[in-house]
Amino acid sequence: MNSVRKGFNAETTAEDYLKNIGYKIIKRNFHFGRYGEIDIIAYDNDTLVFIEVKYATNDKFGDPINWITQKKRKFLKRAAEGYLYINNLKDIQCRFDAILIEEKRGGSSLQHIKNAF
Repeated sequence: MNSVRKGFNAETTAEDYLKNIGYKIIKRNFHFGRYGEIDIIAYDNDTLVFIEVKYATNDKFGDPINWITQKKRKFLKRAAEGYLYINNLKDIQCRFDAILIEEKRGGSSLQHIKNAF
């Protein structure tokens, strides 16, 4: 399976998980210019949540949370500001979450980190 397909499947797994815990999915793969994309945008009650999904099959590149570098965080924040601007959303509580999905020989795991950065 290619990396684009694996990424899509990981985002679908994350979306299903979020729905099961009561999040309302608003958008997937929001693009804002050159700042990249936000994997999932959802509401957790009254809080708008921008969610980054990371998928790993081994430990070769370290802990997936470390893949969300300072530069990546900066781009995600700018994309989130773009989403708020485009949708004329003001005075709304927001946060950034991360969902880490790891598949290894022993099985798979999903870790949800609220307020990841």
